[in-house]
Amino acid sequence: MENLLEELEVYISALNESQPGKYDLTDEFLENLYSVFPFNRFEYVISHLIANHILDLEQYYEIRCSYLERNKYLYIFEITAPRTFGETWAHRHLNELIPELKRPTKKTDPSYSGQYDFWYDGIRIEIKASRAVKRQGGDSLIMKALSTDSLEGFDMNFQQLKPRCCDIFLWVGVWRDAIRYWVLSSEEVKTNQYYSDGQHRGNIGEGQLWITEKNIVDFTYALVHPRDLLIKIIEKGR
Repeated sequence: MENLLEELEVYISALNESQPGKYDLTDEFLENLYSVFPFNRFEYVISHLIANHILDLEQYYEIRCSYLERNKYLYIFEITAPRTFGETWAHRHLNELIPELKRPTKKTDPSYSGQYDFWYDGIRIEIKASRAVKRQGGDSLIMKALSTDSLEGFDMNFQQLKPRCCDIFLWVGVWRDAIRYWVLSSEEVKTNQYYSDGQHRGNIGEGQLWITEKNIVDFTYALVHPRDLLIKIIEKGR
């Protein structure tokens, strides 16, 4: 979003120079502009720039393509319900990447009672997903969504972790421009310095772990390319 605003600001300045005082495209005006999807401040500015020949269609297409490339996963931040994101979206996404993963049943595991998400050849796999958003600010998830090159502070919380209930944790981290995957054994999570046991009072063996801009480098060892996820699951699960 910041890049788009900077790009448009250059064209707005050119419009103001060519027709001083004719249009009010100041931040103050645009912040108070009444908007209903899909008509918003960006549509308003771009239509003025094209109408006044400050921006041609070729330049518009370049801006559009560049924005889409930088924000290819921004739509995931539109999912507001935590369970819809953490379970429905994340589970489907990973099952598309790794179709070999199976939904566990009593047939595959007689002791199964919903304590983990996927099963592969005797390996119990728990999925956790989180999104990189600005730590500060009360805006919507869309407005707080960060890209991987952002210098903003962020919190990525992986919660309700129960190492005793699975063999492998597969974590999914979503940024505006990338999705990253970490594969850790349950023992690696349980003994991790950032793992906090006792997330909820009385819930023995359940904890949480926060990945932030300060400690994310400590998890580089567990990063896995999508095509290698199943290989790493097998390696750590056995």
